[in-house]
Amino acid sequence: MKNFVTKVKDQIIEKAVAAQSILKSNSAEGFVDTAIKILMAVVIGALILAGLYALFGNTILPTLTQRIKEMFNYAG
Repeated sequence: MKNFVTKVKDQIIEKAVAAQSILKSNSAEGFVDTAIKILMAVVIGALILAGLYALFGNTILPTLTQRIKEMFNYAG
């Protein structure tokens, strides 16, 4: 019986030490890092969207409308 109590006591101490080391560790990712990553993603996405908008607005859409008009121009 004494041996069983000693084993249980040792297991409790091991679990307590493991929990204490987890709580003391500083290996988690900080809030500032996450905020910077989100901000970078938003800025890069906005730049890509602005580039696509400029490309479609000035290059692709005018030629597309011209080609559609030429395609349906039955007069000759």
